[in-house]
Amino acid sequence: MRPLERILVVEDDPDIQTVIELCLRRFGGYKVQVCGAPQEAVGAAESFGPDLILLDVMMPGMDGLETLEMLRQTEATARIPVIFMTAKVRPHEIDRYAELGALGVVAKPFEPDGLAETVRSLWERAHA
Repeated sequence: MRPLERILVVEDDPDIQTVIELCLRRFGGYKVQVCGAPQEAVGAAESFGPDLILLDVMMPGMDGLETLEMLRQTEATARIPVIFMTAKVRPHEIDRYAELGALGVVAKPFEPDGLAETVRSLWERAHA
């Protein structure tokens, strides 16, 4: 199994960006890059080379599902695994994310001290 080291976070809320970055760095030891807008995701993913993208579902202008579609259209980013972050966690919504190829979902609001472990667990489950 390839180790998880680099995570690209696509999240529009600056406060949530800060919490996610701090949690993933401090509790997971990950290298993290944050994008504040979905339109930046492809370029950031190409330059940063993440192992995983943590992608917010509800963002203005372009939601996470549209962002994933855009990422899948570019050769350099087409196969990067994605975990969605969202408050939309009803069973049919989670099923939809899985159909799109997401490794899993982190429910918002999340426990900051458990975020890195949740991400690691979803990564390991997908690569077992």
